[in-house]
Amino acid sequence: QVQLVESGGGLVQAGGSLRLSCAASGGTRSSYAMGWFRQAPGKEREFVAAISRSGYYIVYADSVKGRFTISRDNAKNTVYLQMNSLKPEDMAVYYCAAKASVEILTSPFDYNYWGQGTQVTVSS
Repeated sequence: QVQLVESGGGLVQAGGSLRLSCAASGGTRSSYAMGWFRQAPGKEREFVAAISRSGYYIVYADSVKGRFTISRDNAKNTVYLQMNSLKPEDMAVYYCAAKASVEILTSPFDYNYWGQGTQVTVSS
């Protein structure tokens, strides 16, 4: 069983930056593929970024490519999402997710562990 706790959300002006963290406990964390997803009110949960368990393979949604960076520190059992040049359309609840897998996973249906989410608000 893996527990995930996100932090780092908040209110930021358009063009600003935030760094989200996802701390994992339980299980063998370095064996888990990790992902970030977001969900805005009235919309489906959408893929943001994913990283393989080694950290070698990374995938981004087109909407965040060049602005967001996903990384992981297996020694600290933590995954990060650095978000730069934030736009009002980035405003959502951000969730991290995990699954024991050798693959890199981009669908929310692929993951079986989820955090509680952290709110990101971007003012224009």
